[in-house]
Amino acid sequence: MQHRQLGATGPRVSALGLGCMGMSGMYGPSDRAESIATIHAALDAGIALLDTGDFYGMGHNEMLIGEALKNVPREKALISVKFGALRDPANGWGGNDTRPAAMKNFLAYTLQRLGVDYIDVYRPARLDPNVPIEDTVGAIADMVKAGYVRHIGLSEVGTETIRRAAAVHPIADLQIEYSLISRGIEDGILQTCRELGIGITAYGVLSRGLISGHWDKNSTRKGDFRAISPRFQAGNVDHNLALVDALRTIAQEKNVSVAQLAIAWVAAQGKDIVPLVGARRRDRLQEALGSLDVSLSGDDLAAIEAAVPKHAAAGERYAAAQMAHLDSERAHAH
Repeated sequence: MQHRQLGATGPRVSALGLGCMGMSGMYGPSDRAESIATIHAALDAGIALLDTGDFYGMGHNEMLIGEALKNVPREKALISVKFGALRDPANGWGGNDTRPAAMKNFLAYTLQRLGVDYIDVYRPARLDPNVPIEDTVGAIADMVKAGYVRHIGLSEVGTETIRRAAAVHPIADLQIEYSLISRGIEDGILQTCRELGIGITAYGVLSRGLISGHWDKNSTRKGDFRAISPRFQAGNVDHNLALVDALRTIAQEKNVSVAQLAIAWVAAQGKDIVPLVGARRRDRLQEALGSLDVSLSGDDLAAIEAAVPKHAAAGERYAAAQMAHLDSERAHAH
């Protein structure tokens, strides 16, 4: 397994991470035994970074990972956890709470569900408009001192928030969406992270499966968040799948899959970037692992750029109401 350093102060991690969200119902039903087998296969392949959120399936995802890690030496897995998103019993969302007291409460439950005594990277999932980022990061820093957390991360925040957070405590990484068709990070956020020595864990590298090469218009199932995602709507989806066809031509020339090409493109954007792949099954995991063997020349990168130019995708990455809550997107709001 290749490794990358996660920021100047962060841990050394595998060059790919496993994003576990899809194992807990966000994309429709998933198979518990297959999910656990996929986590084990990832660890066996040397993928040590497991990414979750305490609100994925209201604790389901953490309990699942806890079960998978039961007989695994603790140091074999690096666990990254997002907190702060509030849920209700009907599966709804109720905003964010990152007050210090709330954070400690979330963390206590997370440690219990995962069955571990520390979290490798702990991060607020979104900026809480009611709580200064300094307060949240300062409180997590206390948890670092107490030994419950090893490193502090951020998620989906913009340049100003990143600077304010880093002034309080070293930040290991920013987790943010980054893919061939979601490149907002390139307009200042990436530069700020590099200046401050903060790594990037990139999620949505296949844009929720849209550019995986496996998606067709009949793929959405009940309970699948993609049913309301703008890029998957009628009108947009045909345009976006045409981009995938352009990528497929390049992938075939290189004898790799579309997904492998898309993951390799993200990894090629810098040694400080670690793509998170949301595989829920061993076959998709194997495919993602193959991306590590794809090397992209300057010509390849130019061909990919020509096939999928920077603002080529139709539709935003989230519905308007959710976009409004993203601190990372504030710079683009006109």
